[in-house]
Amino acid sequence: MREAAELAAALAPSRERFLETTAQGRAFLDVTQAAWPCELSTISLKSGAVASAGHDIPLEQSLAAYLQALAANWISAGVRLIPLGQTDGQRVTAFLEPVVAEAARRALAATLDDAGNAVFRADIATMRHETQYTRLFRR
Repeated sequence: MREAAELAAALAPSRERFLETTAQGRAFLDVTQAAWPCELSTISLKSGAVASAGHDIPLEQSLAAYLQALAANWISAGVRLIPLGQTDGQRVTAFLEPVVAEAARRALAATLDDAGNAVFRADIATMRHETQYTRLFRR
């Protein structure tokens, strides 16, 4: 777990992405620790996986729940920004259920050597985002 967290931090392509990732992790830990405290969630490696393990939630269930929540957050943003609408947002959520389940299945079978991406435009966008005055979704 520590190795994966360190690799993720090292691969952050910009200061903005690193800050976003670590700030979200810290916020998640603070909320989780306040609502569902457990001994494991206070160790130096702070992640949702550690909090799940601290409550004996199996990795398979934790990962599926995380991916579903991630998809739901993106869809929620789409409902507000596109505007997509509540009903269509729920249709997208339902449509993505098998996609999320397959992604979880593949992730469980993957190793750190399988990790990678090719999101150069997104990386460049985060670098540009660092210098913008107004930013969306920044706490």
